Amino acid sequence: MKRVLSLLLVVLMMFSLVACGSGSQPANEANNAAPSTPAAEPSAAPSTTEPSSTKKIVLNVWSFTDEVPKMIEKFLEMNPDFAAKYEISTTIIATTEGAYQPALDQALASGGKDAPDIYTAEAAFVLKYAQGDASQYAAPYKDLGIDVDKAITDAEIAQYTKDIGTNGNGDVVALGYQATGGAYIYRRSIAKDVWGTDDPAEIAKIIGPGWDKFYAAAAELKAKGYGIVSGDGDVWHAVENSSEKGWVADGKFVMDPKREAFLDLSKELKDKGYHNDTQDWQDAWYADMKDAGEKKILGFFGPAWMINYVIAGNSGETFGDWAVCEPPVGFFWGGTWVLGSASSEKKEAVGQIINWITLDTTEQGLQYMWANGTLNGPGGTKDTVASGKVMGMSDGTLEFLAGQDMFEVFIPANQFANGKNLTQYDETINLYWRDQVRAYSAGEKSREDAIKDLKQMVRDNLDIIVE
Repeated sequence: MKRVLSLLLVVLMMFSLVACGSGSQPANEANNAAPSTPAAEPSAAPSTTEPSSTKKIVLNVWSFTDEVPKMIEKFLEMNPDFAAKYEISTTIIATTEGAYQPALDQALASGGKDAPDIYTAEAAFVLKYAQGDASQYAAPYKDLGIDVDKAITDAEIAQYTKDIGTNGNGDVVALGYQATGGAYIYRRSIAKDVWGTDDPAEIAKIIGPGWDKFYAAAAELKAKGYGIVSGDGDVWHAVENSSEKGWVADGKFVMDPKREAFLDLSKELKDKGYHNDTQDWQDAWYADMKDAGEKKILGFFGPAWMINYVIAGNSGETFGDWAVCEPPVGFFWGGTWVLGSASSEKKEAVGQIINWITLDTTEQGLQYMWANGTLNGPGGTKDTVASGKVMGMSDGTLEFLAGQDMFEVFIPANQFANGKNLTQYDETINLYWRDQVRAYSAGEKSREDAIKDLKQMVRDNLDIIVE
């Protein structure tokens, strides 16, 4: 009998050891499968969270850059009690070659423990996740424990940001942390040479309001050998997001008169030699930021990120010879919105993080540190943020702008922006339209054919009614 009991005890001990050995935490399959971003940005590669001996609760974060994941790392650093309970599993998939959206869609639809708890969307496709085909996956901020209406009012969030992030039921499901209202960013020395002043208030009166004044200024610049913009793309971003209507309404294709007028605006720029005929995001466009183009260019349209992350790094010897003023038309360009998953079982934790990123106006909130360049210590890049209240209590002076406080221009710029003209098809239709406009302005096709060909491309490739 003793031998039987001893044998049973050995068997039970062996079973116990096997069970303990199988309890190690599995690798995050979603992270391992996700492609990394370019090698030049190793920090943006998908991360795989190490198993925690304390078995922390995992929050899955999906994004197309490492920007928001790094913000969340800072939140954990600043909130040790939260960090003691939760850990972050990050999946980053670049938007290049259209990789991010299909992967995110599959993860949201599949659900389960590896589904995103927090995910991000940029302006080019945020409508799909806030109001369109994938909007059912987004949790209303109020369901995350956020008193969202009061917080938006208290933080002075620009209306366009709220409009974009509000679903069909009237619930806010996404907000941004950046302010991307646009301005005109111009060269002080060129302005002085042509008009005798570089004062932003005076330059704003010369170039606007309205396109008629802008093109009159372009003629004066040409007489002195300058261009007013680098290429027609600089004007397009202001045209696109100042239009009253988007490309699609009630499932039907729409041609807003302001967007149609881009044909004429682009052709006049080219025919009259008001630009260097570059295309945005190509080498010649960057060259115009440092006077390396055919003729010197007065300025570019864009939000604060255009200053910080595009022009400043490509300005060469023109650094410090820039200023920013009110544009001839109000617009916004770009931005990232943060969403929480409706299926997440960790909504309270998700809400704490999202509130800190999008609505916290204290000096310990993300937006204050982002605005003042102190997220990773003093001396970082200052940027415009979604909260007008935060910008009002922050220092927006930049050496690049010869000491000008950019917030004085960008705070009102956010109020002029229109967030009701976006659709989930914008990224695709914009590419079609830009190609047609370039063909027309180059004299390769008629105005009527450019519009007809755009409609045909939409009809052939998208599930949209074209009349």
